Amino acid sequence: MSSSATAPTASPYNFSFFILPTFPLGPTGRLTLQEPFNFSTFNFSPLKTLILAAGYATRLYPLTENFPKPLLKVGEHTILDWLIDDIATCHLVDEFIVISNHRFAHIFEDWAEKKNRSASVPITVLDDGTSTNDTRLGAVRDIELALQQVAARGDSPADGYLVIAGDNVLDFSLTRFIQYAQQKGTSCIMRFHEPSHERLLKCGVVTVNADDLVTEMTEKSPTPATHWACPPFYYYTTQDAQLVTRGIEQGCGTDAPGSYIAWLCKQVPVHAMQMPGSRYDIGNLQSYEEVQRTYAGIIK
Repeated sequence: MSSSATAPTASPYNFSFFILPTFPLGPTGRLTLQEPFNFSTFNFSPLKTLILAAGYATRLYPLTENFPKPLLKVGEHTILDWLIDDIATCHLVDEFIVISNHRFAHIFEDWAEKKNRSASVPITVLDDGTSTNDTRLGAVRDIELALQQVAARGDSPADGYLVIAGDNVLDFSLTRFIQYAQQKGTSCIMRFHEPSHERLLKCGVVTVNADDLVTEMTEKSPTPATHWACPPFYYYTTQDAQLVTRGIEQGCGTDAPGSYIAWLCKQVPVHAMQMPGSRYDIGNLQSYEEVQRTYAGIIK
């Protein structure tokens, strides 16, 4: 297993910073500063974003048989470009780590090399060493691998980790989720109301109390407890990210990324933000064609 050399392995910044939760959201939901800000007066560690992109997207064959789903175009941009360009606007992230399988790693590396020429935040590609859908590590083990690589490089601890699937587009900014998580001071997930029982059987489902605290989460349960579905967007505190290996050792599922949260919410507080817009899941050729026709970008 190897990581790409196409991006720096250390932050290019000579400062670290953190936007306090008192800073306002702009009209599009993005974090905004009212005047130039002197970051050098603060001593905070930035975030890292882990992007899960090691799947094989078999339901999109033949389109993705030899090409990674996250680099499919939606409008003028790839799915990954939509996600990364949005998150970078919050100025809280010092690195994007794209976790790929071995089969598609060279394609991601070519994309990252070009993207890094103009990107404000460096992109690193991490090859998880798998070559087939049957031998895939699963999302939670890919997360574990990325965290181990960060630790092995000797980087300063990140202030937190945004962990997202690399194959969805949104009509709202993920900076709103980052701000929510930092206000809560805990690991966080998002939730949305899913009326379809059939769809609930195929995803993570959460139970929350009046304060957004997650009291239970299940993955693909045959008897979903609520209609709150959990999309694949997560925020781990630094401390909770260090528990991933323990979660795996104690039997948490490793295929779906929400399986770790299902374990974690029984150990520490986890909060769930109600999703402030729509997520466009590209699960098959028909849904991809629909998204290409209807997606209008980030509007909230």
